[in-house]
Amino acid sequence: MKILFLIYHGFSEVSGISKKIRYQVKGLCQNGHEVHLCYYDRGTNGHWQRMVEAGGRTTEIEDYGTGKLAGLRQRIGYGAIYDYCASQGIQMVYARCFMNANPWLNRFFGRLKQAGVKAVMEIPTYPYDQEFEGFSRTERLQLRLDQLFRKGLARQLEAIVTFTGQRQIFGQRTIQISNGVDLDSMPLHQQVDTSKALHLIGVAEVHYWHGYDRLIAGLGEYYKTAPIGAKPVYFHIVGGVWKSEMHDDAHAPGFAELIEKYGIQDKVVFHGQLFGDALNKVFEQSAFAVGSLARHRSGISDIKTLKNREYASRGLPFVYSENDSDFDHQPYVLKVPADESPVDIARIVTFEEQQPMTPQEIRQTVEHLSWKVQMQKVVEQCG
Repeated sequence: MKILFLIYHGFSEVSGISKKIRYQVKGLCQNGHEVHLCYYDRGTNGHWQRMVEAGGRTTEIEDYGTGKLAGLRQRIGYGAIYDYCASQGIQMVYARCFMNANPWLNRFFGRLKQAGVKAVMEIPTYPYDQEFEGFSRTERLQLRLDQLFRKGLARQLEAIVTFTGQRQIFGQRTIQISNGVDLDSMPLHQQVDTSKALHLIGVAEVHYWHGYDRLIAGLGEYYKTAPIGAKPVYFHIVGGVWKSEMHDDAHAPGFAELIEKYGIQDKVVFHGQLFGDALNKVFEQSAFAVGSLARHRSGISDIKTLKNREYASRGLPFVYSENDSDFDHQPYVLKVPADESPVDIARIVTFEEQQPMTPQEIRQTVEHLSWKVQMQKVVEQCG
């Protein structure tokens, strides 16, 4: 099948989202499909362009120019994508939701439907409205536009792809899959000696729903009450951290304030954005990983996050607070309450010490979650 994989942004080497998209495309190709990856990014001439990667070549299909006018053009101009689909005999479009429903986008998908091209849209997190709290006025206006037109967009689709248990979203049927893994890209973790210290790792483009403030507060309480000789625990944060997360805001206590309050400046390490060998080195010294600890803040209770699967594919035990049916009953997973309480670090220490599974055994539990398997589910259920 010829499939156009449509996204509305470009790629970054340090972005987990970018890596996920590449793995999804790889999964489709592994099933024998011909994939054309369409994205929006700055070209070599400095102009914003719509481009398509296919067959080892990158083709510019539309040039929007520069400046704010280019941004406007790409939000209302989808004719080039339609023409490309028609000329290349595209049979299915897999689009990644960008909360950007509007009359022009809806018309584009309507034209695809009339032409017999099946289209599905992946919604990475649902519901997502609350994630816009505290965002700029422009971003909130974008959400408002999406709210007005997203049900109309859904009617033009064959289905909506979700990582939740929702049977319908915006009035459209869903295809329920799990976030997948690409085991080829994930080094298997080597067990480390934790008898003298325990290093925790959390990898994310950090937002308030990751709840890392709960882990930091837990560290503070641990060092405040732990007896002499208690095992030292360190928390390594890898990824971009918004200023709003470092300092108190409407959603959560700021990291900086908590670290100062408890005097644990040497126990929380901010590595910034890392990838490749630099990222692997931080993983190599860590024995336990940290998933999302506050999805309840954005109104989400059930979700199958990419990060949980990446931790498991590396062979690391980890902690999170949401409901994830793929992991909730795994012996290497520690669940904490979905509330605002500090995370019990002593419980993590004990859990890690008693965790019986090897990295290889943990990895084997997610082999069925490969992107090859998950993306083929979409193709099979799209018809």
